[in-house]
Amino acid sequence: MSVLLEFSMFPTDKGESVSPYVSRIIKMIKETGHHYRLTPMGTVVEAETMAEILKLIEKSYALLEPDCQRVYSSLKLDIRKGKAGRLDGKIRSVEEQIGEVKK
Repeated sequence: MSVLLEFSMFPTDKGESVSPYVSRIIKMIKETGHHYRLTPMGTVVEAETMAEILKLIEKSYALLEPDCQRVYSSLKLDIRKGKAGRLDGKIRSVEEQIGEVKK
């Protein structure tokens, strides 16, 4: 199974720039070894199970909870049985149709 998660999570009570808080989450994801891609508006992570994805969400919130009074989060999930490597595969599929795209 492949579970793709596209999410953003950040505090709303820390001013205009929240990159120090987002960086905590990205560092944690990086350390888990999951395949991920950071974008300007969020992060996409691929895992084998829903449990792994939910654990990442919980860990992400736990990194912000101690010093943030309000946290915003948006999540999208794409769950597919019998497939893996979709984080890159979905982009490759489009590139086969129209050529290289900006990543």
